[in-house]
Amino acid sequence: MLLTPLYVDEHLLVLNKPAGLLAVPGRGELKQDCLSARAQAQWPDALVVHRLDMATSGLVVMARGAPSQRLLSQAFAQRQVHKRYLAVVAGRLHNPLPDNGWNSIDLPLIVDWPNRPRSIVRHSDGKPSQTRWRLAEMAPTPDAANTRLELEPVTGRSHQLRVHLQAIGHPILGDALYATPEQQAQAPRLLLHAAALRLQHPAHGTWMEWDCPCPF
Repeated sequence: MLLTPLYVDEHLLVLNKPAGLLAVPGRGELKQDCLSARAQAQWPDALVVHRLDMATSGLVVMARGAPSQRLLSQAFAQRQVHKRYLAVVAGRLHNPLPDNGWNSIDLPLIVDWPNRPRSIVRHSDGKPSQTRWRLAEMAPTPDAANTRLELEPVTGRSHQLRVHLQAIGHPILGDALYATPEQQAQAPRLLLHAAALRLQHPAHGTWMEWDCPCPF
């Protein structure tokens, strides 16, 4: 299947990953079809710099060539890439801050090794993890059963957004790992989408930004 990039030049690609497609190959013959393999079939120099969970849709950047990969990987590692997600979470979540300001979830996370690929909050030895959130709509419907949020991960831990929202009592709808069976059944997929991405171009340093319409 040919990919239609949101942006392409000789240094990078910006792609819209559909929910249900792996970002990178998994273990086993049946898990080789993925976004990176499809991209490399069209652009042989395309290299991975970050990933999204299989169940998450939205913006993924790939480098073209090793020099761009090194610079983009450094930017992600040093938190110089600005990412924004949209999610629908279970229950009504009200913003206590004026003018729909950004709230913060600061809970340390660690991989739950006996129950991989799950992660858990653990204060004793978890890694510092921070997520910012606010309402995606300034005037949400008062009687709506669930809430649409904008999310910004400050850190980039495994399943960070999903675990943090579960920890505050509002799992993402459709989440097969962290939501209750009833909350999973309210959506045909995980309602989490990487909607916006902003970074400096690896060749000339110009700030660039992309938006990807939310499919739910």
